[in-house]
Parts: sequence; C-alpha cells; structure tokens
Amino acid sequence: MKNIKIDYLTRVEGKGGLDLTIEDGEVKDLKLRIYEEPRFFEAFLVGRRFDEAVELTSRICGICYVAHQITSVRAIEKVLGVDVNERIRLLRRLIAIGGIISSHALHVYLLALPDFLKLPDAFSINPELLLKALKLKGVGDRIVEIIGGRAVHPVTIVVGGFTYTPPKRKLEPLKDELREVKKTAAETVQLISAVDFPTLKVDSEKIALSNPEEYAINEGRVKSNKGLDITEDEFRKFIKEEQVPHSTAKHSKVMGRSSYMVGPLSRLCLNFHQLSDDAKSLAETVGFRQSSNNPFEANIARLLEIVSLADEAIELIDLYEEGEVKVPFKVKGGEAVAITEAPRGMNYHWYRLDNNGIIRAADISPPTCQNAKRIEDDLRAYVPTIADMSEEEIAYRCSMLIRAYDPCISCSVHSLTVRVRKV
Repeated sequence: MKNIKIDYLTRVEGKGGLDLTIEDGEVKDLKLRIYEEPRFFEAFLVGRRFDEAVELTSRICGICYVAHQITSVRAIEKVLGVDVNERIRLLRRLIAIGGIISSHALHVYLLALPDFLKLPDAFSINPELLLKALKLKGVGDRIVEIIGGRAVHPVTIVVGGFTYTPPKRKLEPLKDELREVKKTAAETVQLISAVDFPTLKVDSEKIALSNPEEYAINEGRVKSNKGLDITEDEFRKFIKEEQVPHSTAKHSKVMGRSSYMVGPLSRLCLNFHQLSDDAKSLAETVGFRQSSNNPFEANIARLLEIVSLADEAIELIDLYEEGEVKVPFKVKGGEAVAITEAPRGMNYHWYRLDNNGIIRAADISPPTCQNAKRIEDDLRAYVPTIADMSEEEIAYRCSMLIRAYDPCISCSVHSLTVRVRKV
C-alpha cells in the first residue's frame, strides 16, 4: 500500500493538496483537497447596487479579473435590457483577449513549463526564453491597461460600456509586439511537443461556449462534444453543483450524471475551425488533434490560443474606431445569466435585482469549480498506470496533471510539501 499526501500543491493559484492511497495498483482513496477559506462573494454582493458588482467580482481573482468583470457586466446588462453597440463589443473582446494572453503566458511559462523541462521552478528556465515569456505576458497586460485604465483589476468597464475611449494611436504599437508574441508561442509549442511528457486518454465531456460568428469568448451557446447544446440561460437546468466534505470548492456535474472539462482543450475541441490559419497550421505541424483526450496537452492548446488570439487582436486594432463607448439605460428589476470564457474555462454569473437596482441574490461558478471533479476523475484514471513508480514520482506526476488544468484556487501561489508514507 502507498499513501501519498501532497500538503501544498506548488505552481497553482491558491491552497490545495492531494490525498492518495494506492493498494495493489488500484486507487483506494483519492481526494483533491481545496481548503482555501470560503470567501462568500455571492453573499456579500447581496444588498449592493447593481453597478458595484463589476468592481467587486473582479476581486474574486487576481488573474481572471477581466473575465469576471465582463461576465458580471453582461449579466447586469441583460437584467436592465442594455444593448451595447459594436464598438463596445469590440473593445470588450480585445480586453478579454489581453487577459487571456496574459494568463496563458503566466501559466505556461512560470507554472507548467518546468514540468515539461524537468526543472524545479521557473527561475531555472533558460533566461532568454524566460525573458521572451515575460514580454509575452506584458503584451497582454498592456492591452488590458490601455483599454481598462490599469493592467490589474481594470477600472473602465462599467454597465453600459466603458468610461472612456482609448485613442487608437495607443493601440497601434501593440501590433508589432503581438507578432513577436506569436513567434514566442509557436517556438514554445515546438519545444513542448518534442518533450516526452505523460499521456492519458480519457473520454471526458468537454464543454465550452460556441459562436458561429467568432471564436467564442464573451458570448455564445453552451455546447459539448457529447451533444449538449443550450443557451447560457439554461445552464443551471443542466449543470448541478454539490458540496463535498474535503473541498471548499463545489463539484459540478452535467445533467447530474458525470464530471466535465472546461478550458482550452474544450474550446479547441468545439471551435478548432475558428482558429487563425497560422494556429491551425502550427497544430498540424506538431500533430495536435482537435479531439485530443489527453489533459496534459492543455498547455499546447493554450499556446495555440495565444497564436490565434494574437492574430485576432491585430485585426481588432485595425477595425477599432474611436467614438462613444457607453449607451444609456434605465434601472429595473429582474434576473439574468451571463457566461464568458475565462482563460481556464467557462465563467458563470447570475444575479437577481429588485426594482431599485439592488442585488438580492447571486450565483457564481468559476471554471475551477467546474473542473474540480473532472480533475479527480482524471487522477483516478491516471494513477493505476503509474502505480509501480516511486511515491516521489507518483506525487510529481499527479501534481503535473492537476497543473495541466491551471486550477485557480485563489490569487496566491504556495510552495509544495510532499509527505509519502510506505505501508
């Protein structure tokens, strides 16, 4: 029997651990422990004005703040019947792209790449590559800063649009930087693909937004590779949450029957045809398949998204025209849902407002809540294939699989302590 205990998962956002017991090559007990203290965002939104939700929910995460703001503002606007113009949609899509590029760069290079290169941490990466990675992240941050007023927790996204119009001359210089971003991401895809990293084939249900007009980020239907096809308003009819004793993050199931995956692999599974030509060509070069069932390939998917979104960001900058970026609205009561694609997957917000615009109820499900059970199920499938390895290697590979999902447990990263006891 092997008892493996990871007290602190390293190179993930927040506090989590893993308890694992193996007997005769089979998993006898497995718990992904998420013990971050409950933060009660849904509760303290109650009683707040509708226009406070955008700013407050940004603080759910120090990485996915743009996604939370856009999800929140869209849900509130649906309640109020706000129909924003194309200029606002363009800017919101562009700032969302900046947030995704920044987050993907942070995860791939500083958190995940050491796994592939068998390095202890990001500081051991080749300095030239690390510098390119930081520049890549910086481009995403600058997109957010120019549109949002600052790179972290932007302040210009408001109900009805934005508080100001960024001059196009500030966006234009980013196009050359975005072309460099593509080169760095493409080089890294080649680097990772050449590494002999673990393989795992799991026939999971992959769920993501899908939009026939564009690669879905801020708007779309909720679809899966198993036939799910619903509007965002129907989400809670098909996706159920349950509390488990070992985790402060709820577990999600689709139609109450099984876990599912959200994130870059799911987005590519459903929307691969909408990637840019360069991204699709790169995927073909490295042998990445749209239907990939290997969670370890999620980082290849992230890099392909960087390439494609960099291409689109250049196009959006060319299309952008200065002008009014806020539309009028009247306050009224009601309830509504909005779902967007955060870097790690679908992000769900629901609010109920009274006639004075005061929030009376809220329901928020970030992507890590949706992935938590799927991660456990993947570990249960993977561990028997590595059960004969040393406890240290098993712990390392399980951590690597968890990191492939880029779980955003909270806004901090902790060091790893692994305790292994042989019985």
